[in-house]
Amino acid sequence: MIGTVFYCKIFENNSVNQFRNKKVFLNLCKRLHKFISEMGMLFFSLFLTFFILLITMLRLKNIALINLLVAITLFAGLSSCKKSNSGNGGGNNNGNNPPPPSTTFFKGADVSWLTQMESNGIKFYNSSGTQQDCMLILKNLGMNAIRLRVWVNPSNGWCNTGDVVAKAVRAQNLGLKILIDFHYSDTWADPGHQSKPAAWTSQDFATLQTSVYNHTTDVLNALKTNGVTPTWVQVGNETNDGMLWPDGQASVNMSNFAALVNSGYNAVKSVDTSIKVIVHISNGYDNSLFRWMFDGLKTNGAKWDIIGMSLYPTTANWSTLNAQCLSNMNDMVSRYNKDVMICEVGMSWDQAATCQSFLNDLISKTKSVTNGRGLGVFYWEPESYNNWQGYTLGAFDNSGKPTVALNAFN
Repeated sequence: MIGTVFYCKIFENNSVNQFRNKKVFLNLCKRLHKFISEMGMLFFSLFLTFFILLITMLRLKNIALINLLVAITLFAGLSSCKKSNSGNGGGNNNGNNPPPPSTTFFKGADVSWLTQMESNGIKFYNSSGTQQDCMLILKNLGMNAIRLRVWVNPSNGWCNTGDVVAKAVRAQNLGLKILIDFHYSDTWADPGHQSKPAAWTSQDFATLQTSVYNHTTDVLNALKTNGVTPTWVQVGNETNDGMLWPDGQASVNMSNFAALVNSGYNAVKSVDTSIKVIVHISNGYDNSLFRWMFDGLKTNGAKWDIIGMSLYPTTANWSTLNAQCLSNMNDMVSRYNKDVMICEVGMSWDQAATCQSFLNDLISKTKSVTNGRGLGVFYWEPESYNNWQGYTLGAFDNSGKPTVALNAFN
């Protein structure tokens, strides 16, 4: 606008009176002002300066020539602008807009048994039979994330804070994202078992909430001290009926369970607001279970970022359960406006080909969730083999090599 005024002032004294038709001059000013409004910025100022100086020096009296010069100036300016815009690379992204969201799909594994297995002399081999670090084998198979469970005070020490930190550092050094799974127990927490840690058994509910908060921050700060910030944190593991029974049993007192979830959520965010909080329940095909749980949590003011699921089909029903799981995932996104993630899957290790088909289909379906809100799929303890701890749903064969099931993650 300043340039337009300057332009008009010069010609008001030196040129306008020489024009036979002032209307022509006013039209030129209007056209110039419109161009400035549309194009603006530095390049136009340079061309405008060139134009003004040229006109002033020549004291032109020929309207046709003036129009010609205007046309040349505008053409040059437009050309410069197009070249400038072509370098943005983002089309409409002018640098003030945030970049588009990440399209990374996370393919991971829970390897919480790993250090315990290694301490027992168990070794792992790639498909060629070369001994390698287990996490590296999984990474080379296409995985980009690791899940680790945390127990409060386990009797044998495995999966306590120190053990979790050691594994998390290894994962981070390989460039893998990390999911920390808080069980809020000294041992397994799952749909049928949600026992309190021994040290918390006599606490009243207010103190129990504080214990959840402090344990969560203690573990995350230990990780942070060692340079690790997880991408996700689960507040509870397969909490189909809440956690820390009986106080936090959802079917008895959903309000209490919601309060415990919020204790964990607030603790996570106090350490790092970028960490996403997952509430995780099993039977990802069971829409009525998920609606009951997350309607109840929402009604009672619970906070979470992601809805986590487990899915353990048989070789006979995996196709049906995958279809039901996809329908459930889409419903969760629509109903609660939350992302979804498959936090646990597994199938018998000796049904590797069928397991690969199951995983291929599940990964494809999770990627197809509405608006890309299916974040990833994690296999539970694929490294377990030779009936380790009586578990037979791993994805390594009895020689310690990955089965073809894990090719689904490539």
